[in-house]
Amino acid sequence: MKKVLIIGAGAMGAAFSVPLIDNNQKVTLTEPYNLNLLKKLKNKKKFHPALKINLSNKLNLKKFSPELLNDKWDLIVVAVSSVGIDMIKNYLKDLKQKTLILVLTKGLKFQKKSKKLISMSEQLNQNKQNLNISILKGPCLAKELARKVKSYTVIANKNISIAKKIGKIISTHYYKTEYSSDVKGVEFSSAIKNIYSMIIGSGQGNNTSSALFRKSIDEMKYLIKFFRGREETVYGLAGIGDLYVSAVGGRNSKMGEYLGKGFSFKNAKKKFMRNDTIEGADLANEIAPYILRKINKKKIPLMIALLNTITKNKKLKINY
Repeated sequence: MKKVLIIGAGAMGAAFSVPLIDNNQKVTLTEPYNLNLLKKLKNKKKFHPALKINLSNKLNLKKFSPELLNDKWDLIVVAVSSVGIDMIKNYLKDLKQKTLILVLTKGLKFQKKSKKLISMSEQLNQNKQNLNISILKGPCLAKELARKVKSYTVIANKNISIAKKIGKIISTHYYKTEYSSDVKGVEFSSAIKNIYSMIIGSGQGNNTSSALFRKSIDEMKYLIKFFRGREETVYGLAGIGDLYVSAVGGRNSKMGEYLGKGFSFKNAKKKFMRNDTIEGADLANEIAPYILRKINKKKIPLMIALLNTITKNKKLKINY
């Protein structure tokens, strides 16, 4: 039995506890900034409002504190939103144990000082402590995982043996893991697929969306290579796998549908998706200052069209 701490009690963090507990691990779930959610979980027999299920009675719930990180954990799972990574980074700099860290958070960040795009794991490691960080990405919807629908993800670490060690802790008969040493490729693929799922969703029909899917893969290959990842990673779970699950029914593709119908992003958000988080739009605003200046626009016309649509609140114009 391993001791596992999950930081972030949102849908994915909570769902991630399910295979861990089924694998006989001792799991503690904590929430660093949404105290109301933690309160709800404690008051309603661990009923999770987003997942619509009761979490396991074996799951420990604790209020977050920096001191909690200093307990002896075999694995710390970071499942906060991308905006919460900075806060977690500041707490991890005081981590006393050489604990295995697994990052579920997807996204990229534009550093104004260095004028570079960095991944979530790179952001966590900015304090140059050489934290033992692995990442987990892939086509895994939280509600399906929580209900034990067979799911597949990829764990990436430059040291494959560490990735496999984590795989043994989290894998079950319904939750399968693959492994990769291409950390850059896996992280960047899993982030930019949110933008391309919006583009695919904007298609006028299945025929158009299918063509946009193929063209999106071409652009993803170019971008992953540009950011020094491996092209073949785009064909894996963090690339095409994650793109597919987002394109066929996620919030990003739904927003893409409205953009394809001629709505501006702000109007569509206000009218149809007021209370929804659109990860692709958040990412577009974050990476646009870099992409629009540093990358050959002719190589990524779909990406450029979407970035201009979101950042300038214009109607989407794609030359099919």
